[in-house]
Amino acid sequence: MEKDKVAAGTPEPHIIVRDLTMAYGEQVIQRDITFTVNRGDIFIIMGGSGCGKSTLLRHLIGLKEPARGEVLYGDVNLWQLSPDEREQFMRHFGVLYQGGALWSSMTLAENISLPLEQYTDLSRAQIGEIVSLKLSLVGLAGFEDYYPSEISGGMKKRAGLARAMAFDPEILYFDEPSAGLDPISAKLLDDLILELRDSLGTTIVVVTHELASIFAIGNNSVFLDADTKTMIASGDPKKLLAECKNPTVHSFLTRGKPNGGPPDGEPASRYPAGQGNACATGGQGKQ
Repeated sequence: MEKDKVAAGTPEPHIIVRDLTMAYGEQVIQRDITFTVNRGDIFIIMGGSGCGKSTLLRHLIGLKEPARGEVLYGDVNLWQLSPDEREQFMRHFGVLYQGGALWSSMTLAENISLPLEQYTDLSRAQIGEIVSLKLSLVGLAGFEDYYPSEISGGMKKRAGLARAMAFDPEILYFDEPSAGLDPISAKLLDDLILELRDSLGTTIVVVTHELASIFAIGNNSVFLDADTKTMIASGDPKKLLAECKNPTVHSFLTRGKPNGGPPDGEPASRYPAGQGNACATGGQGKQ
């Protein structure tokens, strides 16, 4: 990883999305999306329900072909690869799905071992070492023999993350990682995401609508709008909160509170304070 370059403040593009249009048949979900994810970013894909966040994720990880446009990883155009080449290339990614996607009939160790057994020639001992390392990285050392039903929701998410990291991916994708978690477990997962970025230099892309996570971990973002079917804002979420004049973005980032601040029942310490009015005025348009 070229973490030193990131630390020195020289952005290095890792993922480039160019003029992407997403559709199911004749139904356009989003059109003309263009953005860059730099190496070492924690990049947030946000927007209201039904705007196409998870659909965009599927385009990025090779599960759905765009109606138009490009998804580039460096100089590799993901959708110009053959199916076999694309499947091989996708091992550069790790994906944590909403539910953790663990096999309930397998222990945590067996869940993490499965892709290594299927796609590598590593010995059983080597796989065991990798399993122990990945579980340790996510704070689950000693839980190798537990089944998913025996651990909490937050621990399931971390176990799913350990499996997503089995191949030492350059990029980690998260689909609504905080969904179903209590605020304490969600914060622990946010802290783990930050630690992985800082210690391993991993590029991280997160689909979420959870404001606490957006502000706690994101340094770059795009905002997808369901009504206009376009990307209407991009940049650091904290700067968008302070500066973006788009009323849809403002309402989302403040949950409709005119002065910003946390949603009801959420701890104020996880939200930027006193910034909400900065984008409360102004018209539509890409910021």
